[in-house]
Amino acid sequence: MRAIVAAPDAVDGFRVTEVPDPAPGPGQVLVEVRHAAVNAGEVRHLDVWPAGSVLGHDAAGHVLRGAEDGSGPRPGDRVLAFGQGAWAQRAVYEVDSVAVVPPAVDLAEVAALPMVGLTALRTLRASGPLRGRRVLVTGASGGVGRVAVQLARHFGAYVLAVVGSAARGEGLAALGADEVIVGLDGGVEHVDVVLETVGGAQLVAAWGLLTPGGVLHSIGWASGAPAVFPVNSTFAPGVARTLRSFGDTSSPAADLALLVDLVARGVLRAPIGWRGSWHHLGEAVGALRERRVPGKILLDLD
Repeated sequence: MRAIVAAPDAVDGFRVTEVPDPAPGPGQVLVEVRHAAVNAGEVRHLDVWPAGSVLGHDAAGHVLRGAEDGSGPRPGDRVLAFGQGAWAQRAVYEVDSVAVVPPAVDLAEVAALPMVGLTALRTLRASGPLRGRRVLVTGASGGVGRVAVQLARHFGAYVLAVVGSAARGEGLAALGADEVIVGLDGGVEHVDVVLETVGGAQLVAAWGLLTPGGVLHSIGWASGAPAVFPVNSTFAPGVARTLRSFGDTSSPAADLALLVDLVARGVLRAPIGWRGSWHHLGEAVGALRERRVPGKILLDLD
């Protein structure tokens, strides 16, 4: 089968080539991938994968072979899947990493959701009840940011979306942002929850906006810059503020099904900023690296 694999010797760090078909284990399903998505972090950290590794995590397609134990989706089911090896014509997934997609939902749209959707959903869930609270989302024009804005609004929060420029803020109000803010240089009042995707100085600035008892989730580091906290800036009287990491995407089936349901109900729109053939991945990655893609890249495996 054809797949996109890590290639440290290639200019882009990847190549399309022939690889053996994957063999599903007892609790796994074999999926014919129709659409796959590209996350910014996958492009930024291609060098962590050994040469020849099939890349990608987000996919949607049809089940070719169900699990031997009879669990999970059946052959022919349309599914959304999350796991290593998505950028290939066929991929293997654990049964607790796939969710059935109903006929009324566009398979291509939901393919862009797994990584960013799980990150935004689980981070917001860990923040406690959100109704009436002020939620700040940095890097709001990106994939995680666009999903987080929609979900936070759905959960009843007052949403502040932070972007790097006015142009990158276009469309965020329509997704549910109550305020679209360029930078954190001033003018933002204290907030209860922060979903921080930029790192560096912006993480430090966001920490300073937290109310007593507030929580900052560090879920990305797009800036690549260190975060230097001023002396005593992590101390404050009163109820403790919290800085948390995120990285738990285990057993995602139930949450993938929830994300699909939100799309079906019109609550959530997938953050697709570029769509095209997987044979043009190099073009898409170049646009993503140059910050010309709002949201995510969606690949059609034609």
